Amino acid sequence: MRIVGLTGGISSGKSTVSNLFKLHGVPIVDADLVARDVLKKGTGGWKKVVAAFGEDILLDNGEVDRAKLGHIVFSDPDKRQLLNRLLAPYISSGIFWEILKLWMKGYKVIVLDIPLLFEAKMDKWTKPIIVVWVDPETQLQRLMERDRTSVEEAKNRIQAQMPLDLKKNKADIVIDNTGSREELNERFQRVLTHVSKPLTWSEFALSRQGAFVASILVFVGVIICRKTL
Repeated sequence: MRIVGLTGGISSGKSTVSNLFKLHGVPIVDADLVARDVLKKGTGGWKKVVAAFGEDILLDNGEVDRAKLGHIVFSDPDKRQLLNRLLAPYISSGIFWEILKLWMKGYKVIVLDIPLLFEAKMDKWTKPIIVVWVDPETQLQRLMERDRTSVEEAKNRIQAQMPLDLKKNKADIVIDNTGSREELNERFQRVLTHVSKPLTWSEFALSRQGAFVASILVFVGVIICRKTL
């Protein structure tokens, strides 16, 4: 099984690339969706976060006010790190189960869409690692236009993440999304061809099909051994 890592920065276009993979039939494990699930009312993650940040972050229905929590953690690095520490075990567990479900279905290639791929040390699970990159000026402009925020607020949100240039240096594949959507589509097609190539022997061994072949070989080996004894 090939587990492709997909990451980027805020307003870099990672979600656009993730959606392109979906359109081409490649299953996605979206860490943001997993994070939403672990913060639902009554879950272990919800209890930890409410205990740490107080009930002021809750909506009237008891769910976490994500916008309010986001404002708190983006403006305070210590609280952001606290939130990441509290939720990391739940998110990692949720991602594992999503991968397992796709493995059981027999998928050979999946994509892990994880904004904090490097920060959470999940890059060791994935190969290749794809980083969606844009230059700093484009990233700032797109974020301000998308969220209608001030320059200061947009810069604070960008600076709260690992610099895109650093992620770029850690990547196996870089998708430059500074240009037009048409240029992005062309670059994506080349990446799709690359990640869809036949599995290596080690990747095949980790797939459901590989496990099935291995079990057959073990069974045959046991039969042969019994006949020779």
